[in-house]
Amino acid sequence: MAYDSAIPFHSLASSVTVFNGLNFSEWREQVQFHLGVMDLDLALLNDKPAAITDSSSADEKSFHKSWERSNRLSLMFMRINIANNIKSTIPQTESAREYLKFVEERFRSADKSLAGTLMAELTTMKFDGLRSMQNHIIEMANIAARLQTLGMKVDDSFLV
Repeated sequence: MAYDSAIPFHSLASSVTVFNGLNFSEWREQVQFHLGVMDLDLALLNDKPAAITDSSSADEKSFHKSWERSNRLSLMFMRINIANNIKSTIPQTESAREYLKFVEERFRSADKSLAGTLMAELTTMKFDGLRSMQNHIIEMANIAARLQTLGMKVDDSFLV
């Protein structure tokens, strides 16, 4: 049974965009989606449960075991999808939730910088006639979609 779950984990992990320091929002969205699909996002959604004691119920023991597995695999999943030059700058943590939070705090400013660059590009774009109007509009829509993944909504009336 363990071999069956290893293949989808690796193939799903390899389909996630590698975090390079400039694509945090896209990377986080993909990581959260894939961990959710694999039902491994328990550690991202919940704090670490209390330690197991002799008086712990079966449900508490089961939840603790599930959380530990989710946490371990979530950390592995995130770490294998981060570029090596960045991976060494992120401290090792015992919690997937803390790891994701640290990466977000450290690299959120890069997203803001990228958003500013994309917004400047969008506002200064002009149709030059070298390509079709359709391609020009598609490029503008793509920039607007990238801005939306960074948390900036671009109104359709602005694009027009």
